[in-house]
Amino acid sequence: MKNQINQLANVLKATKPWHLLLLTVISSAICVYALRANNEHMNELRNQVYTADKNSGNVQAALENLAKYVTSNMNTSLGSGPNSVYPPIQLKYSYGRVTTGQSAVLEQQNTSLYTEAENYCQAQIPQGFSGRYRIPCIEQYVTAHSLQGANIPSALYEFDFISPTWSPDLAGWTLLTSAALAILTVVSFILSPRNRHAKAK
Repeated sequence: MKNQINQLANVLKATKPWHLLLLTVISSAICVYALRANNEHMNELRNQVYTADKNSGNVQAALENLAKYVTSNMNTSLGSGPNSVYPPIQLKYSYGRVTTGQSAVLEQQNTSLYTEAENYCQAQIPQGFSGRYRIPCIEQYVTAHSLQGANIPSALYEFDFISPTWSPDLAGWTLLTSAALAILTVVSFILSPRNRHAKAK
């Protein structure tokens, strides 16, 4: 281990610090580009979710693609955060279709219920003038047998995803490379002959 450290020190002494600095800048630029590309691709996948939601497409597949990408790539978080009021992903169209569909089913069932109530009360009170005396009976029957829709939590159609702190992609590897090169640049500067000569004075 000591020999390897000495060999690295000798290499750094022979390497000009500005060469390492240039490599650090290049690697950092690539890292920034990769991080931005990750975020842009996340936005594309998120828009695919919104499009599928609006157009009754395959929301589940689009959502799975988004979740898989966000949870495996840096700089793609879609988290609510402490100051956020709403989750980042809200499938408002899917939620609206579900609630509207439920309302339509209930309306149809309650319409049938009124027919049942009229038939029941006609059998119970066959002698009502123009059905006038059957009205309280019908109201009581409907009240006792009416169907109420279950409350559908909107949270079932809201999502957030958190990206990892580091990921083994281009952004992640160039981040590590940039950090390592930055350290080597500092060490190389310290070990450079000019700097050692200045210290000797």
